[in-house]
This record gives sequence, structure tokens and C-alpha cells, in this order.
Amino acid sequence: MKFPILAASLLALIACTPPTPPASSAANSSSLAPTDVGAFFDCLRENGHTIVAAHRGGPAVGYAENAIETFEHTLSLSQALLEIDIARTKDDVLVLMHDDDLDRTTNGTGPVDQLTLAQLQDLHLEDETGAALAARPPTLREALDWAAGKTILELDVKRGVSYEDVIAEVRAAHAEERVIFITYSVAAAIRVHRLAPELMISTSIESEADLDELEGAHVDVTRILAWTGIEEPNSALNVALARRGVEAMFGTLGGRDSWDNRFAREGREQYAAFAETGLQLISTDRVVAAVRDLDAADGVDGIGAMQCVSVR
Repeated sequence: MKFPILAASLLALIACTPPTPPASSAANSSSLAPTDVGAFFDCLRENGHTIVAAHRGGPAVGYAENAIETFEHTLSLSQALLEIDIARTKDDVLVLMHDDDLDRTTNGTGPVDQLTLAQLQDLHLEDETGAALAARPPTLREALDWAAGKTILELDVKRGVSYEDVIAEVRAAHAEERVIFITYSVAAAIRVHRLAPELMISTSIESEADLDELEGAHVDVTRILAWTGIEEPNSALNVALARRGVEAMFGTLGGRDSWDNRFAREGREQYAAFAETGLQLISTDRVVAAVRDLDAADGVDGIGAMQCVSVR
């Protein structure tokens, strides 16, 4: 199979745009915890660096999805952002849970929103083999507090949870500069930006027309990260986004035929080749493999993105 490579237009763009020198102190940082998340992503784009996001926090055998113990394990292996899922309990507490029901990820059953926080935290999370673990479902606030000084959290808001409540929790935790708010449409991105213009927002972008719509609604597109899908990196779109100061995201995750699974089956990692199409973030279920491949290709000591952490 032939994989996408860096488009000629991207090479031309890089050639005519001198890179912004990263802050010298950033290279010594060991965690992806920038003090200015917007400047961090600008630095990634301007210097051709790519980071990875661990889908659902990076679950593995012995580690459940959306669990703080799993987050710690993921970061002990690789620098990464952590994508997490937000649900609501019966007593209106925001917690980390992907599914509407408890059956797949805990030793409980039934809808998440029919249990109080106390009842939910009496349950045990399960790993991908179905083994019950000591870990229990954390609250969003616990996750936000834990992540301070460690990493950026991508917040995936599930059905029945209001944007307003998640934003209020982020502000209460003073976490505005260390989260990315995930949306799935331009309309949703516009709404979140109006509620919280200080937040970085990821949203699905299929063409420059989507950016035009955002700008027409007075959205500051420098606070937008463009989710470009999971099917095939689009170098032409990524170049167009970069010209307008917008960073491109792509997912190698998914089902049985995902890029992650294809790379593993073929024994040939292509995360760095995908990054060269102009991606600043790759969301993956194979964090260690992705980081190792990016690290081997970037020509610096350690993952190149770390040089951007202290940029302001």
C-alpha cells in the first residue's frame, strides 16, 4: 500500500515561511503542559512538529479507558495529550465515561445517568478483556486537577451533558489553557466559541468553506483546531489550513480496519509519513508506536513537539 507523503505545495509553504524559534527552556520540559495552549499549537505548525493524543486516555490490558490510573500509565510511556469522555450522573455530577450504559466498561449495568456519583464510584472499571480493576470512574474535576502540569485534555462531551456545565467546570478548575473542547460541527464550534472564546476548540473541517463560515460568525479561527477525519490525510487541505493559521488534526484510530490496526498488521509504522502531510496532531489508539515513529523521524533529541511547550 502506498501511503500519503508530503505534498509539493506543503514543501513550498514551509520554504517560504521561516520557522519561529522555540523558547530554549522548552526542550527541557518532560510533559506536554504548555502555559499558552494557543501559542503551543502555533509553534507546532510553524516548526513542523506533530503530537499525539491518546484515545480515551490510552487503555490497555490492566488499564481501563477514562481512568486516572490509565492516564498515569500512558504518560509514563510517552508524551501525549489525553482524549477523555464526559457524562453526567443522576445527581448532576460530570464524570468520565464514554458509553451511555455502564455494561461495557464497568462491573455495573444500566444507564450512567440513573446512578448517583456515590453509586457510580462503588463500581469498578474494567479493562478491554473484561477484567475488573481497582480503578473507579473519576469526576471531570478530578481529571482536570490531576492533569495540571502534566498534559492537555481533549474534552469529548457526550449526550445529555451541556456545554455550559463543562465550561463552568473548566473555569472553576482554572484549566482554560490546558484543555481542547471537542465539537463535531461548525455550528457547535460557533456556539462554544460564543460561550467561551478563550478555549481552544476542535471541530470537523472538510474545506476552507467551513473556515469561512466560522469567520463569518466572528469566530477567532486561531482558537480552532481542524479535525480532518480518519480516512486519508488531505495535504491540500492541511496546507490551506496552515496558511490561515489553523492546525490540522487526524485520527488513525477506529475499528478493525483503522490505520492503527493496518500499521500493526503490516509491521510498518507510517505516523511520521502522515505527519508530513501537514498534521499537528494525530489521535491514536497506539500512542507508544506513534510517538516512537515521530521521534525517529524528527531529527531532534526527543520528540520535537516538546520544544514548543514553553512558547508564549
